[in-house]
Amino acid sequence: MHSTNYRDTLILPADDCRAMAKAPDKPGSVAALQYDMLMSAPYGHTSDDLLAAVTGIRRGLSEADLPALRDELFSKGQPCLRASPLMKTHGWAAHFDGSGRIALLDPTSDEVEDLAKREDITVLRGMRSKR
Repeated sequence: MHSTNYRDTLILPADDCRAMAKAPDKPGSVAALQYDMLMSAPYGHTSDDLLAAVTGIRRGLSEADLPALRDELFSKGQPCLRASPLMKTHGWAAHFDGSGRIALLDPTSDEVEDLAKREDITVLRGMRSKR
């Protein structure tokens, strides 16, 4: 079974991202759904939880269908949150705690600056939109 979860990791916006902590403006988009879930429950979801829930919503599935969807999704590799539009084009940072739970953070905040300096935190960048 594959996973997209990170632990003790900070993902900063992609190098080629022009926005900085911009809320998604297209309702129902992957970015908007991820943003809403992460902002309403900081450290409440793992990456796998988030990916399955957003995919389920976009497919119109019920809560009862999510376990089967998770099995389907994670039977093969899936793009991690480094490929999320939140990091690639909207300019957000994501912190994964020791349990793999995520909080969406403003990359210009003191909190992100402090996390980036910690030796126990792996710092990554979102994936670039262009080669």
